[in-house]
Amino acid sequence: MDLDLPERLRAYLAELDAFIEAEIKPLEQADDNIRFFDHRREHARTDWDRGGLPRTEWEALLREARRRAVAAGHYTFALPRELGGGGGGHLDMAVIREHLAAKGLGLHNDLQNEHSIVGNNVGLMLMSIYGSEAQKAEWMPALREGSRFFAFGISEPKHGSDATFMETRAVRDGDGWVITGEKMWNTGIHVASHDLVLARTSGEDGDGRGITGFLVPTDAPGFRIEQYMWTFNMPSDHAHVVLDRVRVRDEDIFGGEGRGLQVVQHFFNENRIRQAASSLGAAQFCVSESVAYARKRTTFGKPLAVNQAIQFPLVELQTQIEMLRALIHKTAWLMDRDGAFSQSDKVSMCNYWSNRLCCEAADRAMQVHGGLGYSRHTPFEHIYRHHRRYRITEGSEEIQMRRIAGYMFGFMSQRAPKGVSAD
Repeated sequence: MDLDLPERLRAYLAELDAFIEAEIKPLEQADDNIRFFDHRREHARTDWDRGGLPRTEWEALLREARRRAVAAGHYTFALPRELGGGGGGHLDMAVIREHLAAKGLGLHNDLQNEHSIVGNNVGLMLMSIYGSEAQKAEWMPALREGSRFFAFGISEPKHGSDATFMETRAVRDGDGWVITGEKMWNTGIHVASHDLVLARTSGEDGDGRGITGFLVPTDAPGFRIEQYMWTFNMPSDHAHVVLDRVRVRDEDIFGGEGRGLQVVQHFFNENRIRQAASSLGAAQFCVSESVAYARKRTTFGKPLAVNQAIQFPLVELQTQIEMLRALIHKTAWLMDRDGAFSQSDKVSMCNYWSNRLCCEAADRAMQVHGGLGYSRHTPFEHIYRHHRRYRITEGSEEIQMRRIAGYMFGFMSQRAPKGVSAD
């Protein structure tokens, strides 16, 4: 087995670095945009008087970076070539996401709101596979250029990890449907024209079938944003949404009646391996910065780096990073060879461990940097606060372990959802 990265991928990383230096770094430095990344970042990004939402200036900067990435062909690298993308595979994206995150905070890659010059484009991929012809015609061009989005209404106040017990209901009414219920953590709903709301249309609580996805206009009568939830890492665009007898059309069904869970499950594996790689990259950044600081910081007349109390915890973290990198690369490579659903247990292993490892690395970096590490003049508190989220939201650690156990003990099988190609 050849463990070297393909030459074409190494060349593309160099191309990305050149693009960042030529286009993104100058934009990051212009007009005091660095305020969004230095010690002022949380205040600069957060509109405290508007429910804690991202400031319009911050989102405008992200749009401009995204526009430049689209123009250069990087933003859509992960899309199939037939959709105008670069045909990037799972290994490609895992390596790229780690590479970008390992650079630290910057306009090139800011995971607080899933921004990256190489986008995941989940909405576009879902639309290309599950959208009706009319939906594709309406949505595909804007999704491709990153100028339009739909949010995801999956979790509920009383039901988080187990989506099969959702209480939101959609009932047929004439030639349409009436939806009643509540959704939590509708990320990005403040800029989304629609919300992909999952509601039970048939079956019993606990059934995987019978849940339908609806593209609900956010300005529909009865659709109400109750509040934006303030979180550990601000700003926050995660909304609690109430649907009070919201009427939608039959044409608003997304992915087929009763098949909503299959839609959202389709890209769990793809997203989770990429997110694992991002946490790995952030962990590497924390360790690398700590080593560099320990070598130059002098205490009691000698470099901090000569102390084994500094060395050994960082050695343990670097060892875990190396092992996890090997597993992520192997898993992504096998997904490219055998299909996205062929390695579900390994994806869960990569995901929950990388998120935990990143938090441990950020915490250790704070400790190594002392008082400076605790301050916001270093990025470690920001990294910790953000990546701590993934230990819950990207499928909690407990859910990931439960999936792994299901495969280990024979309760689950590695297969794609019905109607989805294993490729």
